[in-house]
Amino acid sequence: MTNQLDKKSQAWSALFSEPMSDLVKRYTASVFFDQRLWRADIAGSLAHAEMLAAQGIISAPDHASIVDGMAQIRTDIEAGRFEWKLDLEDVHLNIEARLTQLVGDAGKRLHTGRSRNDQVATDVRLWLRDEIDLIGSLLIDLQRSLLDVAEANVDVILPGFTHLQVAQPVSFGHHMLAYVEMFSRDAERFAEVRRRTNRLPLGAAALAGTSYPLDRERVARTLGMVDDAGHAAVCQNSLDAVSDRDFAIEFTAAASLCMLHISRMSEELILWMSQNFGFIHIADRFTTGSSIMPQKKNPDVPELARGKTGRVVGHLMGLITLMKGQPLAYNKDNQEDKEPLFDTVDTLKDTLRIFSEMVGGQLNPGTGHKEGGITVNPIPMEAAARKGYATATDLADYLVKKGLPFRDAHEVVAHAVKAATSHQVDLSELPLAVLQEFHPAIGKDVYEVLSLRGSLNARNTLGGTAPEQVRVQIGRHKTRLGP
Repeated sequence: MTNQLDKKSQAWSALFSEPMSDLVKRYTASVFFDQRLWRADIAGSLAHAEMLAAQGIISAPDHASIVDGMAQIRTDIEAGRFEWKLDLEDVHLNIEARLTQLVGDAGKRLHTGRSRNDQVATDVRLWLRDEIDLIGSLLIDLQRSLLDVAEANVDVILPGFTHLQVAQPVSFGHHMLAYVEMFSRDAERFAEVRRRTNRLPLGAAALAGTSYPLDRERVARTLGMVDDAGHAAVCQNSLDAVSDRDFAIEFTAAASLCMLHISRMSEELILWMSQNFGFIHIADRFTTGSSIMPQKKNPDVPELARGKTGRVVGHLMGLITLMKGQPLAYNKDNQEDKEPLFDTVDTLKDTLRIFSEMVGGQLNPGTGHKEGGITVNPIPMEAAARKGYATATDLADYLVKKGLPFRDAHEVVAHAVKAATSHQVDLSELPLAVLQEFHPAIGKDVYEVLSLRGSLNARNTLGGTAPEQVRVQIGRHKTRLGP
C-alpha cells in the first residue's frame, strides 16, 4: 500500500498526482550514506548564499538568516540532535528543509540559481579534497615509518629476489626504500587528482547554467577552489560540470595503486614472517591466533590488507562501469558513485594508519619509548642470502674486469656454480685452485668479491644498494618529507 504522505514532504512533488511508494522511497534515497557530506553541503550553501547577497539576488537580511540557520544546523548535527529523514531523500534536502523550518522564506531562497545536480557535484568535490589532504599526511607518516626501519637496518643483508629465487644480496634498508619510492609516487598522484578535483561545478544548475547573474568565480575563491596560480578554478561547461565523475574515478585509480603497493608489501611481510623464512617478527598486537592450533600466530593485518586491495580495485571497476554508458547530462545512476568512493576513502585511510603503526611502531606512554611493530632478524636473512649463490653476478663482473667478454664470463660462472652445487658449498667456499680451473685469471682477491658484504659495497652507484648510497637516499627522503 502506498504511503499517503503529504506531497510537500518532497521538494519536487507539486507536479505529481500520487505520492512515492515506500519501496521506491527506500530504493532511491541516499540520506543514510550521503549525510557524511553535510559539512561540505553547508560550506557550499554558505558560499552560494554569500554570492547571491553580493549580487543582489537575495537580500542582506535573508543572507543573515541563512548564516544563522546554518550555524544552528551545524551545532545540531555535531551534537547528534539533527533528525535525518528518509522522506527527504538526501543530505541536501534534509538540510534545506531544516533551514526553512528555522528561518522561513529565506531558507527557500537559498536554492536560487542552483540545482541538486551542481550542488552534489560540488559537495563531493569539497569532501574528497579534504580527504585527499588527510591521505597525503597519512602517506607521509607511512614513509617516515619506513625510513626509520631503513635507517636502522642499512647494513643488514637481505637476499634480493627475482622470480622469488635468490638473486643478489641487498641492504634491508634499501629494500624498505623501494616502498618509500612507491608511496612517494602515490602522494604525487593524489596531489594531481586534488588539483582536478578542486574545481567548482556550482552555478551550472541543472545542466544549462542559469539566468541569474551569478559570480561563480567568487564562490570558487570563497571555497578555496583555486588553481596553482591562485585563480578561481571553475568548471567551464555546465553539462560537463554536473555529470563529470572523472575526479572520483581518478581518485579510486590512485587509491587502487596505493593499495596495490600495500598489498605487495603485505605479501613480503607474510612470507618473511613465516617459519620458512623467519626474517622478521611482527608485534603481537598486529597478529591473531588460531581457534584450534595453539602454536599459531597469524599475520592477519597484512593478509587483510592484501584482501582489501581487491575491494578497492573492485570499486574502481564499478565506477568505470557506472559512467561508461551515461549520456549527458546528470542521471540518477550517479547516486551510485558515493558508496564505492566513500568505502575506498575509508579503507585506504584505515590501511595507511595501521601500516604506519605496524611498520614504525607506536609511542608507549608508560616508558616514553617507541615500540616497533616489526623486528628484523638479520641472521636468517644473511643465511638465506648464502643459499642461492647471490654473488654469482659479482664473479662474472670480476672476470669482465679481468678482460673477459660478459657472455664468456657468464658461462664460466655457470660452471663454477654447478661445481659449488654438486659440493653443496657456496662459491666463496670453493678453494682457489678449484676456481682457477674455471679461469686462470681468478686470484686471491676474488674472495672479497664473493663475500656478501663485498657484493653489497660494490654497488655504490646512484640508486644502488651499497650502504653509502642507501644513507644518501635516506637523507634525500628526509629532506623531501620535512621535519
